[in-house]
Amino acid sequence: MAKKITTSTLLKMKEQGEKISTITAYDASFAKLFDQAGIHAILIGDSLGMVLQGQDDTLPVSIDDMAYHTRCVRAGVESTLIIGDMPFMTYATTEMAYENATKLMQAGASMVKMEGGLWLTDTIKALVERGIPVCGHLGLTPQSVNVFGGFKVQGREQSQAQAMVEEAKALEAAGVQLLVLECIPAELGKAITEAVTIPTIGIGAGKDTDGQILVMHDALGISCSYMPKFSRNFLVDTGDIKKAVELYISEVSQGNFPGEDHIFK
Repeated sequence: MAKKITTSTLLKMKEQGEKISTITAYDASFAKLFDQAGIHAILIGDSLGMVLQGQDDTLPVSIDDMAYHTRCVRAGVESTLIIGDMPFMTYATTEMAYENATKLMQAGASMVKMEGGLWLTDTIKALVERGIPVCGHLGLTPQSVNVFGGFKVQGREQSQAQAMVEEAKALEAAGVQLLVLECIPAELGKAITEAVTIPTIGIGAGKDTDGQILVMHDALGISCSYMPKFSRNFLVDTGDIKKAVELYISEVSQGNFPGEDHIFK
């Protein structure tokens, strides 16, 4: 049996300059395949609202949806770290966060992910104090799509970029052990990665983050809507799903993905 990957494993990888590969999964079969391919972490993303349920965004996803799919993924995994997304408005208050994070942890997650900056720090501290590890998420936070006016790159203005660096530091101080950075300029992804000691995982955040994450449907070229700029179809290069994931891991490890075509400036 392979050794369990933990948050300590990922921190050690950052310290040693090793790249972290992460992907989403929503069921036991794909989770087992990804686990056997050597993926470091699996996120049960609220992206399931779009890629599984056919919604326009992630907002309709419920905590019960997330707990169900977390249980499914857990059943297929031996060693990979499992992260469960906290869906829209399930952590609006600390009390709600307690209740809903507990559901995901009891369903099999090893960590929960929440979108947001400074307003979340008290909740993060409280969860960590009670034994629930937290992954943060800055940049394009899909649950705020209506505030942003669409799925748009964040942090291009200097003031916004500097604020995001400070938010990353604040999240780390609050106890976050992993940080997802989505759809931000590559230069900002590098600045945030250098400003914190925790691992950063990019999705459209350049190649200088400590790792990468992709929605599995994008990485396999089967998304029904469109292929995001930051993604790449690894299945077209291999013709085999497991080999596609192994190629993704290899390309991330060697610094070949993301390439210039996949980053924002």
